[in-house]
Amino acid sequence: MNQAETHQGPHVASVKLLLVVWVALIFGTWLTVSVTYFDFGAFNIIIGLGIATAKAVLVALYYMHLRWDKPFNAFIFISAFAFLSLMIGLMLMDTSQNQPDMIPGFGAVVESGAAPEMP
Repeated sequence: MNQAETHQGPHVASVKLLLVVWVALIFGTWLTVSVTYFDFGAFNIIIGLGIATAKAVLVALYYMHLRWDKPFNAFIFISAFAFLSLMIGLMLMDTSQNQPDMIPGFGAVVESGAAPEMP
């Protein structure tokens, strides 16, 4: 067995690597703020969630040491992100379906005295 297979202690990442990841996270934060000044229409939420996901992956890989951990833990992490994406996607579909009811004055105007039609 080589030394890497016999070592059971915590992995110690180099300070240089942690600083590079920190700079990438700071850049991601700057990018998140900068993107808010532009209107991408329906892609605003997708861009914001994409940047947040990239930052979360960096934190999990390098600060939580998942990069050097057992593959099963990476599988659990990826599965959690998949289910979170599914949940957010289903919630966004529901939000867009009920958007006229959520914002007063948005969508079709119902005349007073007339009952709204039920589908």
